[in-house]
Amino acid sequence: MNAHHPNKLAATILVMILICIGAVLVGPKVKAAGDGSITGSVKLNGTPPHMKGIDMSKDPYCVKANANNTPKLENVVVGNGGGLENVVLYMSEGLSPNDLAEKPTAIPVFDQKNCLYTPHVLAMDVGQTFKVVTSDNTAHNIHPNPNPMTGNIPWNQSQPPGAPPVEKSWKAPEMIEVKCNIHPWMHGWFAVVKGPYATTDADGNYTIKNVPPGSYTVTAWQEVYGTQTAKVTVASGQAAKADFTFTAK
Repeated sequence: MNAHHPNKLAATILVMILICIGAVLVGPKVKAAGDGSITGSVKLNGTPPHMKGIDMSKDPYCVKANANNTPKLENVVVGNGGGLENVVLYMSEGLSPNDLAEKPTAIPVFDQKNCLYTPHVLAMDVGQTFKVVTSDNTAHNIHPNPNPMTGNIPWNQSQPPGAPPVEKSWKAPEMIEVKCNIHPWMHGWFAVVKGPYATTDADGNYTIKNVPPGSYTVTAWQEVYGTQTAKVTVASGQAAKADFTFTAK
C-alpha cells in the first residue's frame, strides 16, 4: 500500500476548498442581510397646475379606448393630501463603487395602453434591461431622445398591434423624454439612475429598498419642478425617512 495516498487526498481536498473560497470572493455579491431602506413622501404645496385634456380624435381607436374617461396630460399628477405621483427617488451620493456596479434583476415594463404611456415615468438602473410593450390594437412608435453626449444612443422603433416587446437598456444616467411620432400627445420619461431607486405612488409615497448601511444624499426628481435633495443615514436593517415638498408654480 502506498503511504503517500492520504497526503495526496488531503492536498486535493485543500485545493478544492481554496477554489470554492475563491469562487465566493469573485462571484456575484449577495445582498447583505443588514440592508435597510429609505421611505417617505413627496408632496406639492399650493394649487396644482391645470392638466389639459387630450384630444385623441386623430385615431378612432384611441377615442374608443377612452370613451369612459377624459384623458389628461400627466406632467403633474397630485393625489390625496397633495401627494405627487411619478417622482423618482435615488441616492445621488454615498453609494460605494461595488454598490453602484450591482444591477437589479427585475425588468421594468413600459406599456402603451389606451394610447398613453403606463407608467408615465419609468425608472431604471444604468445597464438594466427594460421592456416596451403594447396593449393597444393600434400602431405606436417609441421615440426616446437622449443626449448623445451622455453615451446614450437615440432610437426610434415602431410597434404595431401584437408586436413582441422591445428590449433595451441605457449606458448612462439621464432623464430621457419619450414621444410617439404617430400620436403626438403621447409623452413619458425613462428615468435612468445609478443604484437603488423608487417612484412615488398615487399618494406620493415611496420606498427605496436594498440600501446598504451608510450616509447618503437622496435626490427627488420631478419633470416640471426639477430636483430636491435630502441627507439621510441608514442603519443596518433599518428604515430611514426622507420627505420632500415642491412648491406649485
